[in-house]
Amino acid sequence: MDHVRETSAWVASRSSHVLVDSAGIEKVVSTIDSIPKVEWDFEGIHYFDNGPLTVQYLFVLDALNFCFWPDKDLNYDDLASGLKAALQNDKSAFDADRLQKYTGPQLRELLRWPRPLPLEDERVRLLHEVGIELERNFEGKASNLVECCGKSAMNLVALVARHFPGFRDHTVYKGRQVFLYKRAQIFAADLFGAFRGQGYGEFKDIGSLTIMADYIVPAVLRQLGVLKYSPTLASTIEASGEIGPGTEEEVELRACSVHAVEKMRELISVKSGRQVLSVELDLWLWASGVQSTSLQHHRTLSIYY
Repeated sequence: MDHVRETSAWVASRSSHVLVDSAGIEKVVSTIDSIPKVEWDFEGIHYFDNGPLTVQYLFVLDALNFCFWPDKDLNYDDLASGLKAALQNDKSAFDADRLQKYTGPQLRELLRWPRPLPLEDERVRLLHEVGIELERNFEGKASNLVECCGKSAMNLVALVARHFPGFRDHTVYKGRQVFLYKRAQIFAADLFGAFRGQGYGEFKDIGSLTIMADYIVPAVLRQLGVLKYSPTLASTIEASGEIGPGTEEEVELRACSVHAVEKMRELISVKSGRQVLSVELDLWLWASGVQSTSLQHHRTLSIYY
C-alpha cells in the first residue's frame, strides 16, 4: 500500500484542480476527540454466516461494487442486500462455475432489479472473471484466496490485483503511474469488518490499508473544508456533469482524498495517543456521506468505484 500512499502524495503535490487544505485538516481534527464508531454492517444489509460462504459473498459484492449513480434509484445497499437475499435463497448462487455463466438479465433477476444496471456488461464480465480465476487457481473458493495471504492485508490486495485484472485500479497522471486499488482494498476491509478482526478477517497489518477512493469520500472531505476545488471543477460537479475516467480532475479527486485522509489519520493518532486506522476513517466518512441528502459528488463512469 506504500505505492498508493506515495503516488497519491505525488499527485497532491502537483494537483491543479483539487487542493488538500492543511488548515482545513487541522480545523477538522481539532473538533475530533475520537473517531465516531461505525459498525461495519450498521444497516444490516450484508450476508454473514461466519464462514467461507461469507468470504465468497464479500468477494462477489466487491467485484460489483462500483458506479451506482447513473440510476438514481440504485445504491450500494441494493447490491449488498440483493446479493444477500440471493444467497439466502440459493447457497450455490455464487459457486465459481455459476459465476462464469451469468448474463445481464440473470444478474438483474438475482438482484431483483427491474431494469438494466449501469455498466451491466462490465459487471457480467467481472463476475465471469472472478468465477474463472477462482476455479482455475483457488478451487473455486474466495476463502482459499484469503488463506493464501498469510494474514496480511497488503498481501491480499496484491494477490487480488495479480489474479483478477478487474481489480487493477491504477492510472497514469502527468506521466507517472498512480495506484488506488479501491475494490481490492475494500475486500480486505470488508473481511476485517465482517469477521471483527478474527478468522478470515484477521490481518496483522490492517493499518497498511488506505481509504477507498470513491465518489462519496471526496464530496464529504469538501464539505468538511479538507478539499478545495477549482472553480471549473466545482461548477462541473454542481451541474452534475460527467468527468472522464483517467482525466487529471478525476485522478486528483481520488488521490487527493487518499492523501488528505492520511494526513488526518496522522494528526488524530498523535492527538489521541493511539493508532487510528484509515479503514475506520473511511467507514466514518462514507457513512456520513451516504446519509447526507445534500451531498454533491463527482460523476465518472468507471468499474473501479
